[in-house]
Amino acid sequence: MRILWSAPAVLAACLLAVTPAEAQFGSIFRKVASPTPAPSPSGDEGSGGCPKGKKGSSVGRGILGGVIRDAVGDAASKAGVYSYVPISEVSGTLTDAIACRLDPAEQVQAAKATEEITRGEQVGATANWTSETRENVSGSSTVASKNKLADGTSCMNVTDIVIVEGEETRVSKKMCKRPGEARYALAA
Repeated sequence: MRILWSAPAVLAACLLAVTPAEAQFGSIFRKVASPTPAPSPSGDEGSGGCPKGKKGSSVGRGILGGVIRDAVGDAASKAGVYSYVPISEVSGTLTDAIACRLDPAEQVQAAKATEEITRGEQVGATANWTSETRENVSGSSTVASKNKLADGTSCMNVTDIVIVEGEETRVSKKMCKRPGEARYALAA
């Protein structure tokens, strides 16, 4: 009989303990793994097609997030669910919508393809690549058009295509090179 009366008290104590933990750590346990995001046509410029996360600089969120990210990343890759984070080396060359679908080595390959075609500055130039780390992953970059701005800045529209497991992602991006700069970079 004593156990019967103590069960509601234990349940109430557990519920009260969960509320401060939820407030402290946010909703980190709600969304453990998400499928690869689809790029948005225009309205979602901030995320560029990558999954959105919490903003802020909480030390606790950073530490706990790192531990959970590693565990979830391992589990997701074993389950075949991939969503990558763009690496800093390609941030001036690849859009997030493309980079999120590629592992770091593939991001470098895609960036090299873009750099190759922008160096040539030839409209219609295409560079293809095939992943060295995963099967059924490939892509290309093509210069669609080129123009010069009034201040002398050279710009070109480049179309990136990435195919991952048969699913094609196509993104157009504007890349510019100011007078005196060595290479083209994503225009803001």
